[in-house]
Amino acid sequence: MFRGIAIAAMILVNNPGTWHEVYAPLQHAAWNGWTPTDLIFPFFLFIVGVAITLSIGTRVQGGESRGGLLLKVVRRTLIIFALGMILNGFPYFHWETLRIPGVLQRIAACYLLACIVVLTLDVRGQALTTLVLLVGYWAVMKLMPIPGHRAGLLRPGHNLAAYIDNALMHGHLLRHRWDPEGILSTAPATATTLAGVLTGRWMRSARSPLSRLAGLFIAGNLCLLLGVVMDVWFPINKNLWTSSYVVFTAGMALNFLGMCYWLVDVRQCRRCARPFVIYGTNAILAYMLSTLTAKVMILWRVTQADGTRVALRRYIFEGYFLRVASPINASLLYAIAYVLFWLAITAILYRKRIFIKI
Repeated sequence: MFRGIAIAAMILVNNPGTWHEVYAPLQHAAWNGWTPTDLIFPFFLFIVGVAITLSIGTRVQGGESRGGLLLKVVRRTLIIFALGMILNGFPYFHWETLRIPGVLQRIAACYLLACIVVLTLDVRGQALTTLVLLVGYWAVMKLMPIPGHRAGLLRPGHNLAAYIDNALMHGHLLRHRWDPEGILSTAPATATTLAGVLTGRWMRSARSPLSRLAGLFIAGNLCLLLGVVMDVWFPINKNLWTSSYVVFTAGMALNFLGMCYWLVDVRQCRRCARPFVIYGTNAILAYMLSTLTAKVMILWRVTQADGTRVALRRYIFEGYFLRVASPINASLLYAIAYVLFWLAITAILYRKRIFIKI
């Protein structure tokens, strides 16, 4: 359910009817601070970590070879990374300017690194690695100077993470000199995934459901408090994936997972969770296809009644949604309709028991 909600939310915020009319909570924070949209990606990485514990952790305890598991992890990592490159390049694939980082690329990298930690370290080692990633990232970002600037600078395009991205991937970034899914910030993003790994261990423990639930809420609210305190000296910032952002969003994820667990496992309300369970069974496929389709709808030109040619997305938005609501509400309705469309597609796959395993 948690993973399905994350994917549905990702599709929702990525596909408004028009980017000129979007409610503020459905946009990312410009720089420091956060909006509900800034919770979506860390939520997905968090639940990837939970899944790692439930899958790889169980296989290791069952006696499966760690080397064999690592080969499977590497294979899956390469596939997810390649899919991300396809999304970035489609349909023209201008290799000289093709963006290298991306959402799927970060998922692939964090998945690989978190799996290596799980396969090589015990729970204490995993917790210590998470702490080292957070403290180490804070230290290098705040204490290490970059050429021409003082240490600790955290402005867009003028910080250590941006300097490394621009030096190693110049011309292949989302922004002019930096990328929100860049190289250095993958370290704290891996910490987000490891927070999910540790949470997965808690959920697998031999405690009662109510004890697990209490632990999720207690840990979640402690992380929220700590994240707010850390914000004073290392601002909550999604673009930089700051350590405070990791701790704060982990707190949000723990609380949200607690609500899902209470609703589905404690209260046994399975029917309300079903749409998101369906989304979650083909999460990467839904994200991949919805993104490719959105690109096609921008490139595909259709002729209007007055003879002008416009993008298919604009034609649908203006011809149907803008006629029944104000621009900003029409934009939201379009996004909701797009989410429901992909729910219908994944529901067909779910009924036919077709699950694309990557």
